[in-house]
Amino acid sequence: MYTAHPDRYADMPYRRTGRSGLKLPALSLGLWHNFGPDRPAETQRAILRRAFDLGVTHFDLANNYGPPPGAAESALGDALRADLAPYRDELVISTKAGYLMWPGPYGEWGSRKYLLSSLDQSLARMGLEYVDVFYSHRPDPDTPLEETMGALHSAVQQGKALYVGVSNYSAEQTREAARILADLGTPLLIHQPRYSMLDRRPEDEGLLDALDELQVGSIVYSPLEQGLLTGRYLDGIPEDSRAASDSPFLNSDAVTEDLVGRLRALDEVAKSRGQTLAQLALAWVLRGGRVTSALVGASSPRQLEDSVGAIRALDFDAEELARIDAIVKG
Repeated sequence: MYTAHPDRYADMPYRRTGRSGLKLPALSLGLWHNFGPDRPAETQRAILRRAFDLGVTHFDLANNYGPPPGAAESALGDALRADLAPYRDELVISTKAGYLMWPGPYGEWGSRKYLLSSLDQSLARMGLEYVDVFYSHRPDPDTPLEETMGALHSAVQQGKALYVGVSNYSAEQTREAARILADLGTPLLIHQPRYSMLDRRPEDEGLLDALDELQVGSIVYSPLEQGLLTGRYLDGIPEDSRAASDSPFLNSDAVTEDLVGRLRALDEVAKSRGQTLAQLALAWVLRGGRVTSALVGASSPRQLEDSVGAIRALDFDAEELARIDAIVKG
């Protein structure tokens, strides 16, 4: 029988999400890649237990996480029943809908029919009565935003979600989504964009500015840029890496000689701070408090522990930030 560590809240910083009452851990666990039938169930449960013991109280999912789609939610459901059910009120569990989940015209995008049907399926897989946060995973170009946001509002009204969020929305779309939700009486809690030292679109395209203006929280995915911002690629492409498999999320063509040189230079910055490259990358997205939480994946408890080590040094001086910018921007 699992018993959570008594000091699980001693070290992890928790940040208020926008202007809400909800606080998230600086690091949250994403179940995007490493939770499904192709991984040992005991390893998955061990990662979730270790995360909670380290103060990582937020588990982030989507209906299509796996593979196959739905597998990550089922894996979390198994872990909740086996280990974490007594701690449900200490956990923030989020899921999303927007990408292809089942055949036919009602199995993806942003219609009311799809979003609310998907949420019911997600709750069944996880064995939950509600999720803490339900997201529209991507904007739908063919469905009125009023319908998509209305479905999120309905999820809250039905007691199936406590808060709502959006992911992969532009600054302009986020402003409009927030306006519609405010009119309905369900505030927009959070936005989940892709953001890292190597991918600065949320800065460059004004999304972070919009979130500040709206007082909406943010949780960023791929802060380690699909593993590039770890020590794995400092000597090229390892045979067992994501890039070597030409994953749809990272292929070998992306790992150029120039990029490897930049990664090595960033690793030197990390060493000067007493951090691993992954810890540097996580600390960078969390710098200054504009980002509420950073999502990390983990294939083992040890990998998760390395990521959580980032919280020991979240501050940067101006010289360090300038050095990082010079390396990344050239």
